[in-house]
Amino acid sequence: MAYMPAAMNSTQPETRPAPNLRDRLRTLVESRRFEHAIVAVIVINAIGLGLETSPGVMARLGGVITILDRAAIAIFVVELALKLFVYRLQFFRNGWNVFDFVVVGVALVPASAQFSVLRALRVLRALRLVSVVPSMRRVIVGLFKAIPSIGTVVVMLALLLYISAVMATNLFGAAFPEWFGSFGATLYSLFQIMTLESWSMGIVRPVMEEFPYAWAFFVPFILLTSFIVLNLFIGVIVNAMSEATDEEAHGEREEILHELRALGEEVRALRQAAERER
Repeated sequence: MAYMPAAMNSTQPETRPAPNLRDRLRTLVESRRFEHAIVAVIVINAIGLGLETSPGVMARLGGVITILDRAAIAIFVVELALKLFVYRLQFFRNGWNVFDFVVVGVALVPASAQFSVLRALRVLRALRLVSVVPSMRRVIVGLFKAIPSIGTVVVMLALLLYISAVMATNLFGAAFPEWFGSFGATLYSLFQIMTLESWSMGIVRPVMEEFPYAWAFFVPFILLTSFIVLNLFIGVIVNAMSEATDEEAHGEREEILHELRALGEEVRALRQAAERER
C-alpha cells in the first residue's frame, strides 16, 4: 500500500501560534496586578508631592522624596511607552489615555523660570487615580453625561437670579448701596444668600430693620434657590451616574456573551476535529 503523508498530516492536531511580544505586553498592561501597581505608585507620588510643600520635611527627607518623585515619573513614562507600543494609534482614541499622556508630559517640562507654572501642575498626577480606578471613571462619565441636563438647570437658576437681582436692586438699592446698589453687587449678595453664608445676621436682618417685610422676598428666594434648584443638580447627577452604571453593566454583559459565543465556537471546532480523527 502506498504511503500517504497528506492523510497522516490531516489527522495531526492543530497548534496555535505562540503569542508575540505585543500580545504578551497587552496581557501585562491589562492585568489587575499592573493596574494595582500603578495605583500604588500614584498614591505614593501624590503623598510625596504634598510633603514637598513642607520645608521641615524637605530639610530632613528631601533627597529621598526627590528620588521617589523621579522614580514615579520614570514608571509613568514606561507605562505610557508600553501602552503606545501595544495600542499604537488607537492609544489616542481613548480620552483617558490622552489625559494620562498630558499629565505625565507636564511632569517632564524642564524646571526653568518660564515653565514654573506648568511645574506647579505636577500635582495633577494625583488625578491619574480617576483614569485608573474604574469606580472613579464611572463618576466622571456620569458627570459628563449630566452636562446637558445641568445646562437646563443652570439656565433656570440664572433666570431666577436675574429676576431676583432686578427686584432687590429696585427694592433695597437706595437704602443699602453696598449690597444692592448695582446689578452686579446685588447678584453677588444674592449668591451669598443662596449659599446660606451669613445670610441672616449678615444681610437679611439688617435689611429687615429698614424694611420689616423684606422677609417676604428673601425667604421664597432661599427656598427656590437653595432647597429646590440646587437639589435639582443632585438629582440630575445621580440619575446620570445611574444611567452610566447601567450602560457599563450592559456592556460587560455583552462582552461576556461574546466571549461565551467564542468559547462555544472553539468547543464546536474541537468536537469536529475529534470526530474527524475518529
